[in-house]
Amino acid sequence: MPAILILGFDLEITRVMLVGVLGGLLGILMMIPLRRALIVKEHGVLKYPEGTACAAVLIAGASEESRAAASESARADMRVAAAAGVGKLPGAKVIFTGFGVGLLYKTVHLALKGWKEAPEKEFGGVFKGGSAGIEVSPELLGVGYIIGPRIASIMCAGGVLAYLVLIPMIKFFGERVAGPLAPGTLPIADMGPNQIRGAYVLYIGAGAVAAGGIISVIRSLPTIWHGLRGGLADLKLGRGDRAAAAADVPRTDRDLSMKFVGIGTVALLAAITLATPLEMNLLGALLIVVFGFIFVTVSSRLTGEIGSSSNPISGMTVATLLLTCLIFLFIDKTGGTAYVTALSVGAIVCIAASNGGTTSQDLKTGFLVGGTPKLQQYAILVGALVSALALGPILLALNRDGVVYVPAAQVAPGLHVEAAQFAGAPTEKLEGPQAAGDTATYRAWHKTGDEGGPAGKYLLNERGEAVWLVDPGINGAFAQRPDGTTARKYTAPKATLMSYIIKGILDRQLPWALVLLGVFIAITLELAGVSSLAFAVGVYLPLSASTPIFVGGLIRWLVDRKKRHELRHSLLDEAQLAAESDKSPGVLLASGYIAGGAIAGILIALMGGLMLAQSEAIDRWSAAHNPFYAGPWSDVLALLPFGLLVGLLLLVAREKLLAPKER
Repeated sequence: MPAILILGFDLEITRVMLVGVLGGLLGILMMIPLRRALIVKEHGVLKYPEGTACAAVLIAGASEESRAAASESARADMRVAAAAGVGKLPGAKVIFTGFGVGLLYKTVHLALKGWKEAPEKEFGGVFKGGSAGIEVSPELLGVGYIIGPRIASIMCAGGVLAYLVLIPMIKFFGERVAGPLAPGTLPIADMGPNQIRGAYVLYIGAGAVAAGGIISVIRSLPTIWHGLRGGLADLKLGRGDRAAAAADVPRTDRDLSMKFVGIGTVALLAAITLATPLEMNLLGALLIVVFGFIFVTVSSRLTGEIGSSSNPISGMTVATLLLTCLIFLFIDKTGGTAYVTALSVGAIVCIAASNGGTTSQDLKTGFLVGGTPKLQQYAILVGALVSALALGPILLALNRDGVVYVPAAQVAPGLHVEAAQFAGAPTEKLEGPQAAGDTATYRAWHKTGDEGGPAGKYLLNERGEAVWLVDPGINGAFAQRPDGTTARKYTAPKATLMSYIIKGILDRQLPWALVLLGVFIAITLELAGVSSLAFAVGVYLPLSASTPIFVGGLIRWLVDRKKRHELRHSLLDEAQLAAESDKSPGVLLASGYIAGGAIAGILIALMGGLMLAQSEAIDRWSAAHNPFYAGPWSDVLALLPFGLLVGLLLLVAREKLLAPKER
């Protein structure tokens, strides 16, 4: 939603809350009929790392009575493992050790600025523009271990293509071009690797994610139909003995009925169509339902393959915006309100896809521990509604606290608006620290073009003269007020990309060549027999995010290779070996890394807003005195704590530390 500020519109409370509520509920409803297809039928194929981690936490501390209530597949795995002589109970100490280590590591790393967040090496000379980096994160290391070496390697390969092939190639061919090369705004000779990525490679990655997602959906159609057919069987209960038919369905396989899903979806469709702040119509609402179902499916599959941490929701949003804006262009729906409609479609689908992925994780946990899906789905719907209602006020508060009123004479000298253009515009006064210096009442006018001054909201006097530019707290460009005080700004780089795509297509300026390059990269991989979606995610995300996932996958490969050699004379088949590996101490420790690091990250983000002065003081001290955080050797030294994290994972996974006891 911050993209709406860049397009020159207000971040209204009703608009934000409607998008959150409608998208959240729609994503959950669409995931309900997919549960049997993706969670149950693809058990063992789709790992759902965070869901598996949560199940591991619950199982580690479970009593024998609780274990007896686990799903039949989980109990079967326990019996087979015990019969083969490998049924050992890692114990809660492994996962709580991982949780504590992840929490402590992340706190020292980010809150206390213990070492550099993402060590990076930028190459020069004949390989100018090439770079490699690694985000030394316990969560991503844990995700890599859980998803395994194949998906981790494919995903990292996408990052290698972006950072060690595409960016150096763009640098090589473009550095001799005089002036900026669209869609970039700087000469390529003056750009660093991350700037080239933001200006060019993100469009390639978005095209690859869109193509990979559509191919994945087409490939999954038989599985999806199987799940839908099982869900539609619920509707037959009303024509017979409902109680007797329901009794035939195991408790662990009872979902909310398809009737509930259908009525709920129709109700949401009507609410979306009638929601005036979204500038929506029936076409937009239908696009939300169609793209929502497609990308909820894609999101669930991706979450199962690579985890929620690396799920490219923004890539799916970009694909939605691309397709939506193309349809709008085809029917000649352009102009100011079309921007809002397209963004509303993208935002609702974005939240639906995100909630679909996280709902999958929760349902996977329930499947592993023997939960009742129907009760889980009720709880998830309530949770999504409450969190969506809380989202709007929080987002608006963050934006409002960072607003800077910039004198219009400074950014748009001589800007004058005819009276007919701002007739009926709402009145507004300055708020916050600058309100005391100017108590006048102005007309709020939204400028959508860049001619004569930047797009955004302006405050006009009664003569139509622009007096103030309202620079928002989110993605704002001015951090200093006229009196010299500073305002806290929040960056949302993906929102900038979304706004560029909407304006680029509807104004016929999108770099389609870059998008199509991404599409054909995905098609090339599919022709070579490689699943393109995980690779496309790697192209879209920074290489530094894929590298720790690859390291985790590499550790898993080493551990599994050694374990398979030790169990070569056992009676376990390939599927049973994989199932036993998924319950190993390494998976439990990796799960703890994910949980501890994620919780620490949330707490640090919350405290950062409340303790800004202390955070800045720590940052200044570390930059001046801590060689692990800043300085010529910081990139190398920051790898040492991460190496300890990797070493602990390897030792625990090999059962050299915290060895499990017999069941």
